[in-house]
Amino acid sequence: MSSLVVRGLHLAVAGRMLVNKLDFEVRPGQFWCVLGRNGCGKTTLLLTLAGLRPAEGGEILLDERPLGSWNWRALARERALVPQKTVDVFSSTVLDTVLVGRAPYRGLRGPGCCSGSAEHLLARQALQAFDLEPFATRDVRTLSGGERQRVAMAAMLVQSPRLALLDEPTAHLDLDAEQRVLRLLAARIAGHSSNAAAGPPAMALLSLHDVNLAQRFATHVLLFGEQGEVRAGPRDEILNAESLSLAYRHPVRRIEADGETWFVAA
Repeated sequence: MSSLVVRGLHLAVAGRMLVNKLDFEVRPGQFWCVLGRNGCGKTTLLLTLAGLRPAEGGEILLDERPLGSWNWRALARERALVPQKTVDVFSSTVLDTVLVGRAPYRGLRGPGCCSGSAEHLLARQALQAFDLEPFATRDVRTLSGGERQRVAMAAMLVQSPRLALLDEPTAHLDLDAEQRVLRLLAARIAGHSSNAAAGPPAMALLSLHDVNLAQRFATHVLLFGEQGEVRAGPRDEILNAESLSLAYRHPVRRIEADGETWFVAA
């Protein structure tokens, strides 16, 4: 099964360095959370890892192949990107919008491909996974921001990628939906989900603003700091009061309560 390998990555925007000589590897079963201040480069990193913008330096390998050498259609079967916000210009039902995730498989035969009826079953199972069944025939343009975000994640599931990249997927979600989405993703990546909808992502990177969500669900963390410094590694090695205080330029305290760890602003 593939892994994502990043070596010596350098990212910059408008002459401002965001990432300098970053090395890390994402392996199957790992759930990475990307943390940092607004404008630090989280979205730029995810777009670069998705192959939607070139890196200013370094190397990105997916399944031991340079990202730039992938055919676009083949790459779409390997990785999926859920952006912060999706703008729908044309009318489409929620079900048809989710079915767009099957586009990389159309006209092909072999692993991952299935008939039209099977695709509809996958789509409906994905809607069920995100509590969207009642919305199947709704015009996607009538949805709230949180509902639309869940539709995007359902489309990601039916795309059946091995690598899922999600940019602030919980930003528009209420508390219940937020927890449901992260539990579902974490369970699928860990291989413990009982839901049969599509093949689960084997690994994921998602950006978050809530440090405590990362503490609860992540196996690994990328923490953006200053001057292009990004710390990468297992969650418990990266998340501590000192490193968070430096990254967010504000004192952070660690609290143990009810057997869990919490980080709060001091």
